[in-house]
Amino acid sequence: MGSSSDWDVMQHAVQILAEFGVPHEARVVSAHRMPDDMFRYAEEAAARGLCAIIAGAGGAAHLPGMLAAKTTVPVLGVPVPSRHLQGVDSLHSIVQMPKGVPVATFAIGTAGAANAALFAVAQLATTDAGLRARLEDFRARQTEAARAMTLPPVGAP
Repeated sequence: MGSSSDWDVMQHAVQILAEFGVPHEARVVSAHRMPDDMFRYAEEAAARGLCAIIAGAGGAAHLPGMLAAKTTVPVLGVPVPSRHLQGVDSLHSIVQMPKGVPVATFAIGTAGAANAALFAVAQLATTDAGLRARLEDFRARQTEAARAMTLPPVGAP
């Protein structure tokens, strides 16, 4: 994440990864305040065995794109809500990557962080049968939770 203030959003990605038992790390690597550290992190990502980088950033949201520019490890961008533009600025910054330097972009905020982690889990599950089974179980639980939702009958007082 670009700042520790992004943790309120990004902790939702960490919770999903932990639920699935996926090894992960959570770090602050600011594109603007520590660019050399950010470049080093990206350049060493593949050699350290990272399979994906979930990068959350608000405001100018340069972190996901700059990481993607320095590594071939897939970068999953999460726009973090900003004070004045509620994350729309972040979304536009992340989703508008130039041709040739892709960043998968997710929804603004906590749903985006959780879905980025679920996407990473799904990527890993293509080569891990145990993880695939846990993901299928997760989806089945979601389906059952949705089926259990009830609404009052139409026209009921």
